[in-house]
Amino acid sequence: MTNQSTTPLVRMAFFCIVLAGLEGCHALSKTGQSKKHGPFVVNKFPLTFKDHNFSAYCFSTRGCRVFYNGRYDVHDSEEEISRPLMGDAHLQDLYAVRIGIQSFPEPALVAWRSKDGSYHEAKVDLDEIFKKRRVVHDVDEKEILKDAAVLDPDIILVVDDRTISVYMKAYIPLKHPENPANKYSNARDELVLAYRQLY
Repeated sequence: MTNQSTTPLVRMAFFCIVLAGLEGCHALSKTGQSKKHGPFVVNKFPLTFKDHNFSAYCFSTRGCRVFYNGRYDVHDSEEEISRPLMGDAHLQDLYAVRIGIQSFPEPALVAWRSKDGSYHEAKVDLDEIFKKRRVVHDVDEKEILKDAAVLDPDIILVVDDRTISVYMKAYIPLKHPENPANKYSNARDELVLAYRQLY
């Protein structure tokens, strides 16, 4: 009796696992830069993307607001100046927290005061900046592993005093570790500048 009552549960659990696996395969097949090829993903060059992840950050500004895809990513107070950007290492630590944004919605709306108190407004059209949908990276294509998925890239909008910069960060798998002594150096995920405007 115990076996009869548990068998349907076992079958249901197995069915759920299979469905989850299929859903994961579907998610991988959506990446614009690659195609299914047997059991592997084969990258096509130049790498392109369909969906993206996004976040915005404001430094050395007052009252900074960044509105994108239906919500504010940043909505700072007018009362105090935001912290400064502490160099390239700080910049490389930035990442996107909003994931899986399909295509590109309306331009990002940015409003802020720079350190000198001047008021600025801008529309940042990511659709135009990335109109070719190419993944922005600094890796030689010959060094990129062909049968590993390149996931949706991060797009990072940074307001720093009077400057707006847009970066892309993509996880790029490599054929060989950059440092032979470090087996975890077989990928690059650095911020790469795609756009900059001084106001």
